[in-house]
Amino acid sequence: MNILYLGDVYGEQGIKAIEKFLPKVKAAHPYDFLIINGENVSGGVGITKEDYQRLMDFKAHVITLGNHAFSKSELFDYIDKAKIVRPLNYPEGAPGTGVLTINYNGTKVAVMQVMGRIFMRDPLENPFRVLDETLEAVEADIKILDIHGEATSEKLALGHYVDGRVDAALGTHTHVQTNDAMTLPGGTMYMTDIGMCGALYGILGADRQTILDRFTTGLPIRMKPETSRALQLNGALIDTDKRTIQTIAYRD
Repeated sequence: MNILYLGDVYGEQGIKAIEKFLPKVKAAHPYDFLIINGENVSGGVGITKEDYQRLMDFKAHVITLGNHAFSKSELFDYIDKAKIVRPLNYPEGAPGTGVLTINYNGTKVAVMQVMGRIFMRDPLENPFRVLDETLEAVEADIKILDIHGEATSEKLALGHYVDGRVDAALGTHTHVQTNDAMTLPGGTMYMTDIGMCGALYGILGADRQTILDRFTTGLPIRMKPETSRALQLNGALIDTDKRTIQTIAYRD
C-alpha cells in the first residue's frame, strides 16, 4: 500500500497548497491512503469543524493534530465522532483518541501520534512508556506513527525505540522538511520531519514581518498566517510493500 502523509497545513494558504499540488502528487506518485496533519489549519492555531471537513474533502482518511489540538474549543464537540488522532500522551481523560484504525479494502491501518516533551510546554505523559502500552494493544496490518515534536534527537530516539514495531515513524511540528528519509535497521521507515503545507515565503507558515518583529523587538507580538501567493506542499510517501520512503516536495 502507498500511504501519503502531508505535513502541517498552515492556515488558508495551506488549504490552497493542497488544492494546487495534490493533483500533481497523485499523478506522479499514486497513493492509496491519505493522512494530513491539521493542527495549524485554522488561522495557524488549531482546527475548526469547517476546516476539518475541508481537509476531509481531499479524501483524507485520517487527520492528525499536535500541541495546538485543543486551541479551538469547538473541537470538544466533534472530536469523538471525527477521523481525528490527537497525541496519545495527553493526560488520561482527554477527549478524542490517540490511535485510529481504518479498514481500507480489508487492510487495517492504524494511525497513532505521540508528542515529544523536549521544548514543549504541554503537561505530557512519557511518550516512550505510552507507546509500549499502546503497541501491545493495537491490532492492525499497518501501523503509522506521527511523532509531533521539536527536538530532532527526541524524534530520532522515538523512531529507534519503535523500530520494527511500526511500519513508519514520521515527524511533524517543526514545519521544515528534513533530508533524512530512511529505513531503520529493524525495518521501520523514518523521517524526522515531513515539513508543512502553506506559504512558501512565510516563516514556518506565519507572516514573515510579524516573526521578524518578534525577534527584533523581543515583544510577544501575536502571530498571523502569511498571505503571499507563493505556496509549498511537503510530505512523505511510504510504500509498505516495498518498504521504501521518499520525500514529497512541491514549490511555486
